[in-house]
Amino acid sequence: MGCRIRIVRVQAGSDVAAVTLSAKRQGDSYVLNGQKAWIAQGDIADCLIVIARTGEGPGALGLSAFIVDAFLPGVSHTTLGAIAPRSWAHLRFDNVRVPMENILGKSGQGFIIALDILDRFRMTVGGAAIGFSRRAVDIALRHALQRKIYQGRLLDLQMVKAALAKMEIALSASSLLTAQAAWHLDHGRTFAKYSAVAKYFATEQAGKIVDDAIQILGAAGVVAGSQLERLYRQIRPLRIYEGSSETLLMNIASTLDAHRVQHREDLQ
Repeated sequence: MGCRIRIVRVQAGSDVAAVTLSAKRQGDSYVLNGQKAWIAQGDIADCLIVIARTGEGPGALGLSAFIVDAFLPGVSHTTLGAIAPRSWAHLRFDNVRVPMENILGKSGQGFIIALDILDRFRMTVGGAAIGFSRRAVDIALRHALQRKIYQGRLLDLQMVKAALAKMEIALSASSLLTAQAAWHLDHGRTFAKYSAVAKYFATEQAGKIVDDAIQILGAAGVVAGSQLERLYRQIRPLRIYEGSSETLLMNIASTLDAHRVQHREDLQ
């Protein structure tokens, strides 16, 4: 059976450098103490990649990554409910002893490892958003095709055609941006910006696509327990975890090459 793994950035959210979980050296082990809120798969993971403060330097320089067996004494979790059926938990580490060989990479490299994993995960969240979006578009298209109205079909209305066309355009753009990020990763190129762009665009557009699909279905779209209701709840968290939309915008803005245009006389 494969090991279900989850990376844990304790008590920091998107601010990885603000991790407060401590890892104190004791002989040939480290002892972890602290807690973390809102960890996806936190109650089902067998292995945890934990970012903890070992103190090699200030801020991000004092973080290290550890592979932690989720069944070690002192590791506990509190399962949380969410608007979508998804595994969420608070984690607690009370004097959890981890062997030195469980350090991932080298001491003090935890910040780099955490960011690399985040960058990789972001494009996968974009991929999930695309899947949810495609289902919503298909539901809306099928309804518009079958719904009789004004001696014709809902699909015959120009406004409905325009709405479906915009949904298809947004879905196509999301797919291309996510594929672009994956291509850069697969070819060993710098991919962090592309991954952030893909996640931001795909998740933001997914929310709009599902909402527009509900609008096309009208009253049928707000029925409790329907596919669109489930999609509506599933889509919303995607704009928060693995970097909120606001955080991603700041990350993307930081990659803009202002020096490239600073001395361009042809742009005046």
